[in-house]
Amino acid sequence: MVPEHKNTTSRRKFKHLSAFERGKISALLDQGLTFRAIARELGRHPSTIAREIKRGTTTQLDTNLVAHQRYYPETGQAVYEKNRANCKRQLRIGQVTKFLNWAENKMRDESWVSVKLCSQFPSGFEMV
Repeated sequence: MVPEHKNTTSRRKFKHLSAFERGKISALLDQGLTFRAIARELGRHPSTIAREIKRGTTTQLDTNLVAHQRYYPETGQAVYEKNRANCKRQLRIGQVTKFLNWAENKMRDESWVSVKLCSQFPSGFEMV
């Protein structure tokens, strides 16, 4: 008999929370549901709901200057969008600007061509 192996290399199908789901989380929290009950309602993992509530919870002062915490779906969406904007790979061109400026000056001022640039490459520059 051949043993069954589960393939763990299949592509996972993660789905980000939508603004509508964040609003629903807020409404369900207002009804007093637990993280697990909200997760069951939305068809998500409880840790996804817990992380989202942590992400979107802010501390505010009421009119009596008493601090209280509350989940706001707009805050969760804003933090999500900010994090997504920062998660992309950084461009390498920013790491070689010193060399690019040197090469541009040599080509412009001294009419160097790319072959000469490569042969006269200065030792002070790091290429990534």
